[in-house]
This record gives sequence, C-alpha cells and structure tokens, in this order.
Amino acid sequence: MTPCPCQVSPAPNSLSQAIAYSDCCQPYHNGLKKAETAERLMRTRYSAFVKVLPEYIVTTTLPAQQSLLDVAAIEDWAKQTPWAGLEIIQHTPKLGKRHAQVEFKAFYTTADAQQAAHHERSTFVKVKDEAVNETWFFLDPTVAMSVTQKQPCICGSGEKFKRCCGMYIEN
Repeated sequence: MTPCPCQVSPAPNSLSQAIAYSDCCQPYHNGLKKAETAERLMRTRYSAFVKVLPEYIVTTTLPAQQSLLDVAAIEDWAKQTPWAGLEIIQHTPKLGKRHAQVEFKAFYTTADAQQAAHHERSTFVKVKDEAVNETWFFLDPTVAMSVTQKQPCICGSGEKFKRCCGMYIEN
C-alpha cells in the first residue's frame, strides 16, 4: 500500500494508521470526487504537489485566476521540492458566507538535508455553478489581478469584491 501524501505528518499527533493514496486523494485527482471541505481541498492540493499534478493545482484554483497561473513554475516547484509531510494546524470552515481558511505546514527537506516547513494560512471560496452545485476553490493571493474594490467579485458571488474575496487577498 502506498500511503497518501496528505496523511504523512512529521508531527507527533499524526494519524496512527496510514490511508492508501487510492482511498484518499487519488479519487479527487482523477475527477471522481469533489472536495467536501476546504481542509479536504488543501490535502488534495498538497498531494497533487507531491505527485506532481500541476493540472489539478490549476483546476482547483478559483477559475478567474486559472489562466494567470504559471503551470511550468508550479510543475518545476513540485518536482524540485522533496516533500516530507503535511500538518494541518487549524481549519476554520466558515468565514462569512462562502469562505474558509486552512493553516498548515508543508514540510520538505532542504539541500543540506535539514527539514523545513512552508507555513501558510490559505483561503478557500465555495462557488455555485448554474446548476447550484457548490465547489471549493483555492483563492491564490499571489496572482496579480487588476481588480477594483467596487467591481463584482472574482468568485461570481454577485457581491462587490471588497465585501467578498477582497477581504482575504491583497489587490
């Protein structure tokens, strides 16, 4: 059994029994399931970096930001980083009407064989499509967008940007 990357944690309170990749993140990566929570999406995205699946990283980013992502850079970073585990520090499942945050540490091994961590608090937004299906997306704060605070939000909520996603990303 190959354990799922999102279940590997160097933290002392890690899971006692590993879950197989085929039973954990692989169904999401293969498009058979959608993330039910922001934490689940965070875990699948981490596993996608470990498995070098840049297409999944792109498709789980807010659609308005997808064309602005550098897929080659995502793939290079995923390939060049020796990932060592994931620790979810805190999941805040409800921020306002449609946002959530996940604070995590993604551990990796440095060139001098030391363990380091990428520590981040990521924001996610739940978007409804025309059929009223809800899907979680990562709201990428590093994507340069030309958005005014008073224009409709990039997530399609119908609210002004400043009252919706603008509260969680700098413009």
